[in-house]
Amino acid sequence: MSVKPLLDVMAQLRDPESGCAWDVKQTFETIAPYTLEEAYEVADAIARGDLDDLRDELGDLLLQVVFHSQMASEQNAFTFDDVVAGIVDKMIRRHPHVFGDVQYATQAEQKAAWEAIKAQERKAKALRQQVATPESSASAPESALSGIAKALPALKRADKIQRRAARVGFDWPDATPIYDKIAEETQEVRDAVESGNRHDIEDELGDLLFSVVNLARHYDVDAETALARANEKFSQRFVGVEQLAAKTNTALTGLSLEELDALWDQAKLDRS
Repeated sequence: MSVKPLLDVMAQLRDPESGCAWDVKQTFETIAPYTLEEAYEVADAIARGDLDDLRDELGDLLLQVVFHSQMASEQNAFTFDDVVAGIVDKMIRRHPHVFGDVQYATQAEQKAAWEAIKAQERKAKALRQQVATPESSASAPESALSGIAKALPALKRADKIQRRAARVGFDWPDATPIYDKIAEETQEVRDAVESGNRHDIEDELGDLLFSVVNLARHYDVDAETALARANEKFSQRFVGVEQLAAKTNTALTGLSLEELDALWDQAKLDRS
């Protein structure tokens, strides 16, 4: 089946006369949170290995693309076909070794070429934005960090910022100094806590988290994925603690920290 039926459905939903009142009143800004939510639900279906659910969630995510495209077409900005044409052109442009006659000797050479192509794209995008809004872009020269979306999850954005900085040589030579940096930032958190200044505490905790992301990056670990796994591991073990307590009809709130720790250790063994 082609995508046209979905385009037609969305056009009808957005029809000012006969459409759905909720859909008609939506804007790019109001729909954006739903777009993010659907992307996360796709990732969740993948993590659970549920391909039936993945099919459904991909449909929901596709609906978001169609929704944004329909709103843009109403403003004569672009259409769904323009979105498809743009990504097709981008993929061909970024893979000259597949769609052209370019050959790379090594994977490192291919990666370097990929980054060079993306850098050219960012430069072209910045020039387009400067032409579109010369007043706002006149004081914002091209940066190695340009184009990193501010709406990304903070850990993911930290990783991208660090990787971009590393491309121009602003990086530790290896992971060893980062351990010292984490220790330094940890002490600064302690100092901020002792001062009682909430702004400083938040600031120093942010620096500590940024350093931890840096350590993960140097070991080629995605910090967002690592934290997601830690969240899931903790959740499973905590449920185990609840289940162990329930077997003796004991409320967690009635247990001491030592008793809770004992249940935690047991839950770890049960789920290892």
